[in-house]
Formats: sequence, C-alpha cells, structure tokens
Amino acid sequence: MAVFDSTWSPSSWRDREALQQPEWPDGEAVDRVRDRLHALPPLVFAGEARQVRAALAEVAAGRAFLLQAGDCAESFHDFERLTDTGAAYSAVAIRERLQILLQMAAVLTYGAALPVLKIGRIAGQFVKPRSSDVERTPDGEIPVFRGHMIHDDLPTARARIPDPERMLEGYHLSASTLNLVRGFTKGGFADLTQVHSWNQDFVATSPQGKRYEVLASEIERALAFMAACGIDLAATPQLHQVDVWTSHEGLLLDYEEGLTRRDSLTGDWYDCSAHMLWIGDRTRAADGAHVEFFSGVHNPIGCKLGPGADPDEVVELCERLNAERAPGRLTMIVRLGADRVAEALPPLLRAVARAEQPVVWVCDPMHGNGFTTAGGRKTRHFDAIMAEIEGFFDACRAEGAWPGGVHLEYTGENVTECLGGSEELAEEQLDDRYETLCDPRLNGRQSLDLAFRVAELMRR
Repeated sequence: MAVFDSTWSPSSWRDREALQQPEWPDGEAVDRVRDRLHALPPLVFAGEARQVRAALAEVAAGRAFLLQAGDCAESFHDFERLTDTGAAYSAVAIRERLQILLQMAAVLTYGAALPVLKIGRIAGQFVKPRSSDVERTPDGEIPVFRGHMIHDDLPTARARIPDPERMLEGYHLSASTLNLVRGFTKGGFADLTQVHSWNQDFVATSPQGKRYEVLASEIERALAFMAACGIDLAATPQLHQVDVWTSHEGLLLDYEEGLTRRDSLTGDWYDCSAHMLWIGDRTRAADGAHVEFFSGVHNPIGCKLGPGADPDEVVELCERLNAERAPGRLTMIVRLGADRVAEALPPLLRAVARAEQPVVWVCDPMHGNGFTTAGGRKTRHFDAIMAEIEGFFDACRAEGAWPGGVHLEYTGENVTECLGGSEELAEEQLDDRYETLCDPRLNGRQSLDLAFRVAELMRR
C-alpha cells in the first residue's frame, strides 16, 4: 500500500493551481452541486478499484496486457436520441463499443496467449482539456467546448456558459451507462461461446471481420476440444462473463471531489467516479492541483506523458503518486508521436527503472499523431498510429521494460474520422460520417485491424 499524506483531504487541491477548470459564474451553485454529489451513492466501489490495482500489478510484472479504449468524449446527446427501431441510441452505441472491445480483447488474448485487462473510457468521459480557451465562429470568438459536463456544444456564447448542474446530469448518465455495461458483461452478452455474434455487420464484411471469423472458429474448436476432454465449460465462469472496468480523465476536480468517499473497510479515500482515473499531459505538474488530488486517493492512477516530458520530472511524479512503489498503483501513458517515440521514450524508461518504480507502461498512439487537413478536419492516420505503437514496443524491449498496453480512442460506429487502415480511408471520405465531439476516433474496422497487428507485435 502506498504512503499517503495524512494532511491530505479531498479539498486540499484547492490550495494549488488548478488548470483546465471552467470559470463557474456562481461559486455557491458549485458548492451546492458538490454537496449533492457527495450525498449520492458511489458509482463504483473501493473493492472494485482494488481489484483493478491487483490486475494492473500483473500487467506491471509482464504477465498481462492492458487494453484501455473508448470514446474521445462521451456525449449527453447519445442519451437523448432514439434509433429507427425506437431503441435508446445510448444503449445501442454502448453495446457496439462493447462488441468491438470484446473482439479486440479476444484477438489479443488468443493471439498473444496473455490475459487482457479491459478498461473502458466510459461512464464519465464527459470533459476534455483543450489547447485554446476560445474557438472562432462566423459570429466571433466564443469559449471553446470543454465537454457536456460543463456546457453545451452549440457554437454560441450562451451555450458555452458553464453550468454546474450538468455535473449532476453527468453523474446520472454515468450511472445508467455503468448499469448497462454490467448487464452486458455479466448477463450473457460477453459469453465466449457467443464469440461469432460480436462481429457487427459493417465489420463482418471487411477483411478484418473475415479474419476475425477465422479466429472465432478457432476459439470455438478450442472450446469443443476442452469439452471433449471432460472439462465442464458451463461451470467455468471466466468463459461466460468478463470484467470491463471504467476510467476517465479526472479533469473536473469539483466533480471528482464530490464523488470521493472514505472506504468503510480500510478507512482509505477512493474517488468513486471510476475504477481508474488518469491525469492529462496538460495538468500533470507535480505541484499542481490534479497531482495533489490524485496523490491522496487509492484508485489506480494513470498519467499522460507528452513529448515535453522530462525524465527528472517523470520520476518526481512517480514519487508524488506512488511513494511506496506499489505495483499496479501507477500507469504511465505515453503520447509522444510516431516521429518522436524512438528518441523520447528510452530516457523516460531508464529514469523510472533507476528509481525502481514498478509502473505500467502504456502507449497512447492517438494524441501525438493528430493533424488538420486542408479542409479543416482534425484527423489521424492509421499508419502513424501503428508506427508509434511499433516504436513503443521496440523501445520497451530495448530497455528491458514490458510494453504493458495501449490506450485508444475508438467507436463501434462506422465513422470516417481517421485516415488509412486496411481499407485505406481517404481524405475525401472524412465528411461521410465525421461525428466526433472533439478528436477523431478509429472505427470498428480500424480497431480490429489494430488489434491483429498489436497481437503480432506481442508474439515477437
């Protein structure tokens, strides 16, 4: 168990500089919402967070692999729409994201013969850090969109006024999402005997989907072999249900403080908004408010590291967030860019190894490879995404570190937001279905393509 400052409290972050926070127009209204959040039931439980820490300790030891993936930014709108059949759009969208996550995990597990820890960017990813405070519209400059838990995405100054009541709406939508995810993963949807049914129509008709069908058939034959050997498959719960844990960037500190609880069994503090939280590259100052807040909760914590990360700075972050060097407590999520990973990552790996910090090393190949097209669309190229993952694996292996996982932005829908992939999505196709609220995401075909390629890297 890590050493925690006895003077820490859920509100001690207020004495530090807090970056990327909304300028609330009414501080008393924020206080009232935070008090209401504190009175609501936790979204997750301390015991679950401890399970995730134990699983991440296995990743740190090189005995498992982390697949952390989900939407760039969850949307309140997903809970307002209905599909053509009258079903709630949110339920369909969550099911489709879960299908792709299960497919990717099956490919990685079967291809690399390693357990895969599945953590979604889900049930709380309603806030995003931004590089600029304003955006330009035909009517002039307005505050930049920071996520639906803060304000609306409509491009008007009025819509961008921060409203603390949205934190309560975000809580309730996260609760309904969690309920659905738990129902799917424990109620038969994730049964490994249903491995063929996870292939969505638009994925199944692609080369990646056909390759997945071959793998699914191999898994079915393996299960049939086990049954023929007398193994009671029905009595093996690992084949019929899975754990999919939740995570989001712990950016909005008023919300995180409101959902922080003291565990009745251990007396330790836990941020009960998600099983795992991460600190962004823009808010990871060792003396800043975000590091102060997350230094005191016992959840597993991630920290994003961009190309500006300095080895000494990273070691200082390790000391602040994991002073006792507890395996599974701290995950370093590197987002360096395909053209910088080979040079920038090894010094970080060496510095952390010298400090004897048992961190989990994870590659975020999305955020360091974005660019804007001539037509004004933010996008990423699949080749650059894969190049950064390959550079990450190469650097880890050269330094004797375990390449512990990948952190991805994807959707289960057939969007056209990232270029390339096996089907070579071209720039002129971006407008076909460009639907993201913020950053471009891999679609289902591209996600499955990536999973097969990562499995091959893991087998080397």
